[in-house]
Amino acid sequence: MKRQRITVILVTFFILLSAGFAFYYYSLSKKMRQPELAIVGEAGQSIRPFAFLNQEGDTITNKHIKDKVVVVEYFFTTCKGICPKMNENMSKVYQAYRNDNDVIILSHTVDPQRDSVPAMKAYSLRFDADPKHWMFLTGEKQALYDQAYYSYLMTAVDERNPNIDEDFIHTQKFVLVDRQGRLRMRLDKEGKPDAYDGTNERSVAQLINDIKILEEENNP
Repeated sequence: MKRQRITVILVTFFILLSAGFAFYYYSLSKKMRQPELAIVGEAGQSIRPFAFLNQEGDTITNKHIKDKVVVVEYFFTTCKGICPKMNENMSKVYQAYRNDNDVIILSHTVDPQRDSVPAMKAYSLRFDADPKHWMFLTGEKQALYDQAYYSYLMTAVDERNPNIDEDFIHTQKFVLVDRQGRLRMRLDKEGKPDAYDGTNERSVAQLINDIKILEEENNP
């Protein structure tokens, strides 16, 4: 009787031990499967349809970025503040991936009234930008800003000026988009998504590395 009791205790112990190891390895494998870069936005959310003109005067739509890893910024060609530094850093992203057909940069103007196709073309020549890989986009201001607020989360919607003529976006953010059209960001110390700082060389270097992570993520 005593031997049976000991056997039951040992069997129960090993069952619990096995269950504990199984739970541990399940949790570990689940953690390993989680993306290194957080998916930002609601489930199923992706970039809204768009149609803008690039520096060549060609219409660029969602079809041009389908299945691509995309880097996004907003700037204006006459900016004397943060924009020159941003695009100096964006040129480093471009140089790192200029021969990679799976990576595209979209630089949107926030001042389409001044940033015509010729103005964007002249600006792009400063960086010897291949329009197939680094697109400088202009178009209707409402559409450009809708993309910034709702697709790329460049700034909070509740900060938006309801008068589109008076609204103005001026941010140093670089945004990373995966092949499924989802925003991807690293988390800050508080666990909140944090966009890349286009004026910060360390942040841009992280972005360059993270592009490769997204490429490998979809091409195991």
